[in-house]
Amino acid sequence: MSTQLSIGSRVDHPHFGKGVVVDTALEFYIIWFKSQQDTKSISKDYPDLKVLSATEPDGSTDKVTIADIEQALENILDRKLHDMQMVPIGTRWRKGTMVLQPGDTTLQAKEVPIETFFHKIVMVRDRLRVLEQKINAHKEMEDDEKVELQQYITAVYGSLTTFNVLFKEPHHQFKGMSGKD
Repeated sequence: MSTQLSIGSRVDHPHFGKGVVVDTALEFYIIWFKSQQDTKSISKDYPDLKVLSATEPDGSTDKVTIADIEQALENILDRKLHDMQMVPIGTRWRKGTMVLQPGDTTLQAKEVPIETFFHKIVMVRDRLRVLEQKINAHKEMEDDEKVELQQYITAVYGSLTTFNVLFKEPHHQFKGMSGKD
């Protein structure tokens, strides 16, 4: 590769996949690769590095540090994890009502729009996913502690499989422990 790349240039590596140049040195580029969730030092004369888009040098000496990348990724992940994914309810449940009928006939029943209930179920699912990610990314927790907490979360998913009937698409449904893998 004869092109000199600047910070921000996008590349494709045969083993690490797509990446972004985050720093340059005399003989190599420091590239953040999405597939690795990490940076790698790649020689500037590495012949198999494909340039997807090259940025022009802006003359500044400001460099993007690993801390800058980590902060940017953390901000993006926080935004993504807190945005509720649009999850469609099954067609037959639209505009439906859930009725909670007390055993005591002198008490009044409670009616809840099924979309409201479904929205709450989806929020529980999404928050469990965030909890899983936070546990798995925890830097001080031991692996056996992570596994133990993950088993509790999986059990909770299993308890919520009753509500899978509300989901339009199976890939949005709760999955608990099962004997098949």
